[in-house]
Amino acid sequence: NFHLWWLGQSGYLLLWKGKQVLIDPYLSDSLTEKYAATNKPHIRMSERVVDPSLLKDIVIVTSSHNHTDHLDAGTLIPLIKNNPGTRFIIPEANRRFVTDRIKQPEDFPVGLDAREWKAISEFTFYGVPASHNELERDENGRHKFMGYVIRFGEGTIYHSGDTLWFDGMVELLRPYQVDVALLPINGNDPSRGVAGNLDNIEAALLAKEIGARMVIPCHYDMFTFNTADPANFVVEANKVGQRCVVLPIAGHFSSEVFAS
Repeated sequence: NFHLWWLGQSGYLLLWKGKQVLIDPYLSDSLTEKYAATNKPHIRMSERVVDPSLLKDIVIVTSSHNHTDHLDAGTLIPLIKNNPGTRFIIPEANRRFVTDRIKQPEDFPVGLDAREWKAISEFTFYGVPASHNELERDENGRHKFMGYVIRFGEGTIYHSGDTLWFDGMVELLRPYQVDVALLPINGNDPSRGVAGNLDNIEAALLAKEIGARMVIPCHYDMFTFNTADPANFVVEANKVGQRCVVLPIAGHFSSEVFAS
């Protein structure tokens, strides 16, 4: 069995065979502090789950792209300090930006591009493009926004990062036979002044179309200006016959549910 805990926004802790993987953690108040005196205040809706300096024995950490709620110095610097052996998965296109932000040598991260894979400590990471709001690439054609298919033992998780639905997405993901899809539901509202994501309807339908056994929504209930109602997501998932679970902040999911 594997276990997941939702850390808020798009952050998750994955536990399998005693090994811990942190996926896109945002565990500080850096955005609230940064935008406090602006016309786009990031007012928190939920408390921080845990101080990142208390997290130990983290084998792998990921960042799907360079936005602070997915690449947070306030989370990653203390986390890396307390987990000196951890490996850090990033889009290769973002290497220089990432290492500058987290104050690490340029060769520290493990870089991936879309449709590439890397195996680390019994986990295999496959790079998947993400459209936030476009399939943006660097000068070498490498994707700046990504998701990851994570395989380990008999388990497969798809964490989309921040993305809209793009052409070929379903065909790309369906062969992976995803057990749990972790998908944003906050939608794409240009009036918010930030890049958008899947909405409730799209996230439910995408999970169904790729054949995910379960979908867990995320990217809501962090900031008041950029959220969604997960109850509406449940309605949409039920409409298309997609199995789903909504986790509370710090809530736990176990793959044991698949045996029931």
